[in-house]
Amino acid sequence: MKLVIQIPCLNEEESLPITINDLPKSIDGIDEIEVVIVDDGSRDRTVDIAKALGIKHIVRFNNNKGLAKAFVAGINKSLDIGADIIVNTDADNQYCAKDIAKLIKPILEKRADIVIGTRPVSKIRHFSLLKKFLQKLGSLVMRMLSSTNVQDAPSGFRAFSRNAALQLNVFDNYSYTLETIIQAKAKGLVIECVDIDVNPDLRKSRLFKNMFVYIIRSVFTMFRMFIIYRPFRFFAICGLIFLLVGIGLSLRFLYYYFIGFGKGHIQSLIFASVFLLSGVQIGLIAVLAELISINRKLLEDIQKRVKLDGLKKKSNDLQ
Repeated sequence: MKLVIQIPCLNEEESLPITINDLPKSIDGIDEIEVVIVDDGSRDRTVDIAKALGIKHIVRFNNNKGLAKAFVAGINKSLDIGADIIVNTDADNQYCAKDIAKLIKPILEKRADIVIGTRPVSKIRHFSLLKKFLQKLGSLVMRMLSSTNVQDAPSGFRAFSRNAALQLNVFDNYSYTLETIIQAKAKGLVIECVDIDVNPDLRKSRLFKNMFVYIIRSVFTMFRMFIIYRPFRFFAICGLIFLLVGIGLSLRFLYYYFIGFGKGHIQSLIFASVFLLSGVQIGLIAVLAELISINRKLLEDIQKRVKLDGLKKKSNDLQ
C-alpha cells in the first residue's frame, strides 16, 4: 500500500522544511510513503529547498496557476507514481502531520473514499471571530447543498483513495475544496470526516486575502457546482416557484372574477400566464439539463477508464 503526500507550494522556502520534517516516516498499514511537491510558479528557492530535502517528485509551473490547478497536478502526479492513497496538505504546516495516520484510516479500513480533516475552528487563535463564523456558515450551506455531513468544508487536509482520485475533475481555478465535496457526493463516493489538530500560524493565508472576495468566489463556486451536479433539482425548484406564483395569480383572478370584479384584474391573468408558461419552460430545461448531466457522467466514466489504461501502460513499461 503506497501513500503519496502532495504539497502545493507558492514561495514556501521558509515553511517547507518545517512541513517536510513533520511528515510521518512510517504508518501502520502503509508500505511506502512518498512526497510530491507542486511548485505553483514560486519566485524564491522553494524548489531548491525541496531538492535539498530529498524530494524526488517535483511538478513545476512556470507561472502561478492557482491552488486548484496545483491540486489537480499533484493528484495526477501521485497517480502516475502509483499512489493507492493520496493526502493533500498545506506547505505552511497549518495541519498537524501526525494526524495523517488518522486521516487515512477510514480509507485503509474501506469505509470511505474521501476523508476530510475537521479543524477545531472555534479554538484557532489566529482566526478572527468573523472568519470563524463564516467558516461555520459556509460549511452549513455546503452540507445543505451537497447532502453530506462535512463539518469543515474549506479544510484542505484531505485523503483520497485511488478510486476517488481517478474520478476527480476540478473546473474552478480558485480552490478545489468546495467543488470536490459536491462532485464526490454526485459520483456516489463516500465522504468521512475526522477531527484533527492545527499548528501555530507561520504566515497569513494567501488564499484568504480579502474576505469579501473569498465569500463571493465561494458562493459562486457552490452555486455553479450545484447547477452542474444537481441540474434537475436546481431547474425543477426554479420552475416550481414560477408555477406556484402563476397558480397564485390565477386563483386571485378567479376569486375576483366570481365575485364580479374580474374585469379590473386582467393584469393578474396576464402575469399568471407569463409565470405558468415560464414555469413549464424551466421544467423542460430541467429535463434537458438532466439528460446533459447523464451524458457528462458517461463521459467521466470513459475518462476514468482511459486514465486507468494509461496508468497500467506506464506500469507495464516500467516493468
